[in-house]
Amino acid sequence: MCVTSAAGRGGLEASLPPPPWPDSDLLLWVTPAQQRWASSLPMNTVVLFVPQQEAWVVERMGRFHRILEPGLNFLIPLLDRIRYVQSLKEIVIDVPEQSAVSLDNVTLQIDGVLYLRILDPFKASYGVEEPEYAVTQLAQTTMRSELGKLTLDKVFRERESLNSNIVHSINQASDEWGIRCLRYEIKDIHVPPRVKESMQMQVEAERKKRATVLESEGTREAAINVAEGRKQAQILASEGQKAEQINKAAGEAQAVLVKAEAKAKAITLLSDALTQQNGNAAASLTVAEQYVSAFSNLAKESNTILLPSNTGDISGMVSQAMTIYSTLAKASPKAPPEEPQPSSEEVRTEPEEQRNH
Repeated sequence: MCVTSAAGRGGLEASLPPPPWPDSDLLLWVTPAQQRWASSLPMNTVVLFVPQQEAWVVERMGRFHRILEPGLNFLIPLLDRIRYVQSLKEIVIDVPEQSAVSLDNVTLQIDGVLYLRILDPFKASYGVEEPEYAVTQLAQTTMRSELGKLTLDKVFRERESLNSNIVHSINQASDEWGIRCLRYEIKDIHVPPRVKESMQMQVEAERKKRATVLESEGTREAAINVAEGRKQAQILASEGQKAEQINKAAGEAQAVLVKAEAKAKAITLLSDALTQQNGNAAASLTVAEQYVSAFSNLAKESNTILLPSNTGDISGMVSQAMTIYSTLAKASPKAPPEEPQPSSEEVRTEPEEQRNH
């Protein structure tokens, strides 16, 4: 006589005939996984209390009869037997580590965790033998198949997409078993040591490349900023020189105008002074003073000196200068004397006299 027991993790399935032998002998016939997750089937005591989140599959005379729901239930002795006990809680299954080859022929060691739940206790009991083993094998084969479609770099970048593809493939096959895979998570991915070293070298090369690029961009930005600064400095300097030259030219022109006006006023005053009494004497005195001043500055600026024959005759020089001045004064036309303008009192009295006449 053999003992059949198909149990999923967390009470996926437990199947045992009525035990004619002690429970200690029964544990020797089951596998470690089944021993860990399978619970001894309850006996038919007519009145049964089913725990919450459990489903008890009842057979009557060897044929499926019904599923007991949580709470109080009644069975017929000898005819009804509890065949399977299924847990409706979420079950966690460790997928053993396995080897897989990626698209670029890199051997990987990968393991994962599978989360599932029983939706239909009838299918989970009669649809597959040992659901835990079946789902685990399906997860392993699906994982190898999905890893073969990706390169090593994409395996690390697209773990979420890989997990969702594995869940979708498992659900397509496990629908007939009444089991729903909720999610699959990859725990560890181990690569060969040489591949790991090459990946580390690649990462270091990428970092050096980014550092070089950033340094070159910084140097370029610095050179551009320096050139822009020099350009702005030259523009400002040229504008300053331009403004300086304009101001200087305006100042020189103003100075020339002021000098010309001053000289014109001086000439006007001088001409007025010469027309007055003793003007010639004043002119003779001025010429004599300038002659003496010029004679005292001789030989100070240059070693070559041209002197007239009668340098000591100051009166002769003055008389000669006055003769030249008199000749020029006679030759220049005299300006007509200005007519005196009548005062305001005279203008006011003239109309009154005309009225009296």
